Amino acid sequence: MSINFDKAATTRLKEEVLNEMLPYLNEFYANASSIYSPAQKSKEKIESSRMKISSALGCKPSEIYFTSGGTESDNWAIKGIADSLREKGNHIITSKIEHHAILNSAYFLEERGYRVTYLNVDIDGFISLKELEDSICDETILISTMLANNEIGTIEPIEEIGKIAKEKNVIYHVDAVQALGNLPIDLKNLDVDLMSFSGHKINGPAGVGVLYIKDKTKITPLLHGGAQEKSKRAGTENVAGIIGMGKAVELAVENINGKIDYISKMRNKLIENLLSIDGVTLNGSLENRLPGNVNVSIEGVDSQEMLIFLDRKDICASSGSACNTGSIKPSHVLKALGLSDELAKDCLRLTLDSENTLEEVEEVSKEIKKIIKILRK
Repeated sequence: MSINFDKAATTRLKEEVLNEMLPYLNEFYANASSIYSPAQKSKEKIESSRMKISSALGCKPSEIYFTSGGTESDNWAIKGIADSLREKGNHIITSKIEHHAILNSAYFLEERGYRVTYLNVDIDGFISLKELEDSICDETILISTMLANNEIGTIEPIEEIGKIAKEKNVIYHVDAVQALGNLPIDLKNLDVDLMSFSGHKINGPAGVGVLYIKDKTKITPLLHGGAQEKSKRAGTENVAGIIGMGKAVELAVENINGKIDYISKMRNKLIENLLSIDGVTLNGSLENRLPGNVNVSIEGVDSQEMLIFLDRKDICASSGSACNTGSIKPSHVLKALGLSDELAKDCLRLTLDSENTLEEVEEVSKEIKKIIKILRK
């Protein structure tokens, strides 16, 4: 039986989520923008999902906008704010360890005349609040950081960053794609203007996401067409996907502290097992880390060879972001931590959720130890 330790890449669609979605894939398939009764039923289900998500996140339903996923949400946040505030300034601040949905959006804007500051991080992956403050100028219109890193699991101090942004009157966007379901999120207690989420990271469907946009935040639409999502995000609504996202968020925040404790115990045991092996080092923070994230560099072991051997044992893992699988370049995140090209390439990412077990942790640890011995010969 396969063991999946790559839950940061994607997650299994839960049965409860699928059951909510199914009727709206083949029976109640009406376009939610139409006026007749079946269409209004679809519209009602969309609004019900909006309510569920806003309740789970501590915000207003009017602040929830449905997208096609985390990448679209990130693109919209960066490009939409940059365009809407162009008359105020053209300076954006982000960090060197962001997801490529953020970084490539920033590069896109640089080519069009915007200035972007890429904050450094320390060996654990934390940005410097002092460097952030020193980087803000009169032209700064946007700060964008992750809540938690997808590769190394480091949890950034978004409360402090948000306070700085508010004091300086700068819009603050947070990429929370990896955090939802893994950390408590209460938007009413955060100085955050925009936040991105994805369905398939929380046992929901792929192809649907959310961008939280705080009321009165001016943002240019990324997609143009119809009047869906209050004319801010055009395109026929993915009714079944939105219903699935609503249910997935509802389930993700249920007993979240209990799930965090359970997953953290597995993570800590996995870290303990792996660090007992010579030449294995942990990447990222030990204390402020996602409950299910383990990222290690294994000296003298090529990560791609490790993944092939693990796959032969029906164990799913990764060497970094699933979005960059196949890249021969070392991880930009690990390079930003100060790792050499060799150690950055020799990394292994293992990510767990509440469906994994301690027995699986022991089995995977045992197999990794065996494979390291083989590959180091």
